[in-house]
Amino acid sequence: MTKKSWVEKLHDSKDLPKVVKLNKNGRQHWHGETMTVPAPIEVDEIMRQVPEGKLITTYQIREKIAEKHKTDIGCPLTCGIFAWIAANAAEEDRDKGRKDITSYWRTLKSDGEVNPKFPGGIKIQKMLLEKEGHKIIQKGKKYYVADYEKSL
Repeated sequence: MTKKSWVEKLHDSKDLPKVVKLNKNGRQHWHGETMTVPAPIEVDEIMRQVPEGKLITTYQIREKIAEKHKTDIGCPLTCGIFAWIAANAAEEDRDKGRKDITSYWRTLKSDGEVNPKFPGGIKIQKMLLEKEGHKIIQKGKKYYVADYEKSL
């Protein structure tokens, strides 16, 4: 059995997207009744729409997923995982010589933090974000885009 490539994982939707009704604890925690678990490619499509010089957060991706499927929230866990898959699939495509890849470095964590788990880690993302005019600042061990809200 061969291991799936990142691109294969990105296009493997299984039974997704699906809408789930939240149980009592979920409703209290997420302040909603319904949640969408997106397909990986849906997260990638949102990430691909972010133009050069602009940014998006995983929270905004979740909002767009929820809006698309008319639910209260997008699943925080799968949206984060699928953004990571999209980022790795983009680098896999780049390694194959493709130019039109998902600009994953424009996707930040919900508080403006640069995602250290994306390909190349902080170093590569910092370089790519600075190339697009963003200033990266360090707070403790974490890195953030300064004034990221202005570029959303």
